[in-house]
Amino acid sequence: MAKAFASQGDMSEKQISFTEIGKGLWAFTAEGDPNSGVIIGDDSVMIVEAQATPRLANKVIEKVREVTDKPITHVVLTHYHAVRVLGASAFGAQQIVMSDKARGMVVERGQEDWDSEFQRFPRLFEGHESIPGLTWPTTTFTDRMTVYLGNRRVDLMHLGRGHTAGDIVVHVPDENVMFTGDLVEYHSACYCGDGHFADWPQTLENIRSADLAAIAPGRGDALMGSEMVNKAIDLTRDFLESTYRPAVQVAARGGTLKEAWDAIRAECDPKFADYAIYEHCLPFNAARAFDEARGIETPRIWTAQRDIEMWEALQG
Repeated sequence: MAKAFASQGDMSEKQISFTEIGKGLWAFTAEGDPNSGVIIGDDSVMIVEAQATPRLANKVIEKVREVTDKPITHVVLTHYHAVRVLGASAFGAQQIVMSDKARGMVVERGQEDWDSEFQRFPRLFEGHESIPGLTWPTTTFTDRMTVYLGNRRVDLMHLGRGHTAGDIVVHVPDENVMFTGDLVEYHSACYCGDGHFADWPQTLENIRSADLAAIAPGRGDALMGSEMVNKAIDLTRDFLESTYRPAVQVAARGGTLKEAWDAIRAECDPKFADYAIYEHCLPFNAARAFDEARGIETPRIWTAQRDIEMWEALQG
């Protein structure tokens, strides 16, 4: 490669925050690293997002044990990406829940995604030796599922395609709080390498329509109050449209991936260059945006070898 992926040189430890965003609802955040959520019910705990390794999952467990000694019975995974799911074994939960579509994507491309992400982001896979293998759900659903943690109701919903084809959100009605997964980010770049640009904005509007009191985004700070929730949705939408629009324009005139990359940078750098993992995401975002703009409906599977070939092409 001409030079390493931006994330390959990112080895600095991130500062963890553990923020209560509703009664018994907590957001585990770490300066743009993948977030996790904690939902404390009457007699048990649900975790949203499992982290990349059991080592990182144990950092979540440490925070949980600071606020409750109730058993962790459920792990909900908003999508299939390795950095979200491979730490699931550490929680010892009876139920691991994904959408049907997300499980299908584990079957189709789970190992390739693991191999690819392991190469791209080594810091997140420290302690990878303890990963027992691909994470498989015990329970799946199509559009909507409700889980009761005692009397506490938790709604799991597929609101449309976006970050992947199988994204779900986790809504706790009694506090009107949502854990959005990577459908919403805050001052962190969206990873769009497996995304659906044309659908994602409407999925964001479906989230907005809930008029939420707070959200825990996929990356970035927890957000309290409708003003901050809407700001995060607006910033996410602007990021997506600023990435896709230039790609559509280049594809329409028969341009190249390198030209699309340059056009996307010209649009996005002035607004988003200071976002967490911006440089890491940009080449994958450009490749997927250009594919979708040329009519490739299903995101192509990323492999470690495809990563290298794409990066070399963009470096010229």
